[in-house]
Amino acid sequence: MSMKVTEAQHAPSPAAGQATLSGTATLLRFMLRRDRIRTSAWVLGIGLLGFYFANAIQLIAETEDELRAVTAMFADPIGRMMTGPGFGMENPTHEALFSAGYVLYLYILIALFSVFTVIRHTRVEEQTGRAELIRANVVGRHATLTAALILTVVANLVAAVLIYAAGLVGDFPAEGSALVAIGGFAVGLFFAGTAAVTAQLSESSRGASGMAGAVIGLAFLIRMGGDAAEVGGNALSWFSPLAWSQQTAPYVEDRWWPLVLPVAFAAVLVWLGYALSTKRDVGASLLPTRLGRASAKPSLGTPLGLATHTLKGGLRGWGIALLLTGLMFGSFAQTMVDAADDLPAEMAQIMPGENMMLGYLAYMAVFMAVFIGAAGVSGLQQLRGEENRGRAEYAMSAPVGRTAWMGAHLTVLVLGVLLILVLVGLGMGLGAVASLEEDGGQYFSELLLAGIMQAPAVLALIGIVTSLLGWLPKLAGAVGWVFVGFGGVMSTFGQLLELPEAVLNLNIFGHLAEYPVEDIDWTPVGVLIAIGAVGIAIGLVGFNRREVNRV
Repeated sequence: MSMKVTEAQHAPSPAAGQATLSGTATLLRFMLRRDRIRTSAWVLGIGLLGFYFANAIQLIAETEDELRAVTAMFADPIGRMMTGPGFGMENPTHEALFSAGYVLYLYILIALFSVFTVIRHTRVEEQTGRAELIRANVVGRHATLTAALILTVVANLVAAVLIYAAGLVGDFPAEGSALVAIGGFAVGLFFAGTAAVTAQLSESSRGASGMAGAVIGLAFLIRMGGDAAEVGGNALSWFSPLAWSQQTAPYVEDRWWPLVLPVAFAAVLVWLGYALSTKRDVGASLLPTRLGRASAKPSLGTPLGLATHTLKGGLRGWGIALLLTGLMFGSFAQTMVDAADDLPAEMAQIMPGENMMLGYLAYMAVFMAVFIGAAGVSGLQQLRGEENRGRAEYAMSAPVGRTAWMGAHLTVLVLGVLLILVLVGLGMGLGAVASLEEDGGQYFSELLLAGIMQAPAVLALIGIVTSLLGWLPKLAGAVGWVFVGFGGVMSTFGQLLELPEAVLNLNIFGHLAEYPVEDIDWTPVGVLIAIGAVGIAIGLVGFNRREVNRV
């Protein structure tokens, strides 16, 4: 039932203002209890990663010559495209390398945490019906959003303190370390505000998270273009929320004023989130849900048809975004050819082979596979969402067995991510063909195959998460995202950080040959496919043995 009319009939008063926040403290305690493990894991993980980066770079580059050799990679256009504007790389220091090469990925983790936390405690609560039950008590309209924002802000503040401590432990200057930490906090504020708005726009948590995630992805792509153009970034960089905190140039210029941008925009977004929440009913959204067909398609009467209907929207969104990203990365092929003679030798640790351009595209195939793995994890979380919302139970009340229901969804998901792999390979190939001045066509089939060859790693990830979804569903999503995040970091920085082989082997995306600069090794292909198949089988067995909708 809408509360909009009742509130609109009364003039605002101080008492009414207090009433809109009634119950905030109680809800905050409840959220802290529910998220005590999840939030602690995120915050400690971000802090520990900051400690690791700050100290590892001092071990891999102990002398000034080693430091210059490593930082040369972060000063060239491709390095800046992946890490940031490259402040201080002309006269490198360990702290400048920490800021220029690694801090961006801490900021991305903070942004993701902020989005997931706000959406989890706002839109998910409405979607499951719990928000309506809570609002039946003495709870103000804005109490839930306020409590979610307080939780997110406090967690981000603790993460910022840990990052600041990491800088001090690394013996970095205090002011620059404070800028790095507060820059991460400001990123968290901005994306918490973004999530507060998207939670009002979409009727589903998946849609709200997707829109906020799209803002993160767009911010990353805009920053890539601006930072690759010149040292310090060009005007395009200033249109990216992720770039604003990096523009403080910690340890180099130590300028505080760029932080005004994320903080100011965060305040506007939070205000907008509150304002929009008063324009809709509980459980509803501001963007209208597309009306369905007057009569259902016959295919919806089959498990495969129902699974396709459930998963196609998310897979389509991932596919379009990654296809465009593949086209963009492929279009940098000529840039790699032009810059090959000037790139540092350390680039070979990331981009193997004598042909730097092919090495770059082989690396990008692995990098894109990490995102395709994220699409797989996201799809499996949709299956969990179908359980939590009760739709899986309704579907299986018909003559549809558990194996048939879950098997159909897994079939659609696996075929969907395989199609995305093909599309990404096509995108990289077309981008390279379009950008290369000579002999571009000869690389097309190789780049297409390079994308397809990452399928075993993605299938193995789907198998691992599926096995957990069958037996320990509460852990499945978290473990899947850990694999994705770890794979992204290790695929980019693992060799540079000189980690133990045992740690590198935990990267599920690091076992396949980097085709086309390396010959295909069929042994890891077979092992990863087996892991995927066995994991799916274990998950199906577990799903048949546990209660549906188990939380």
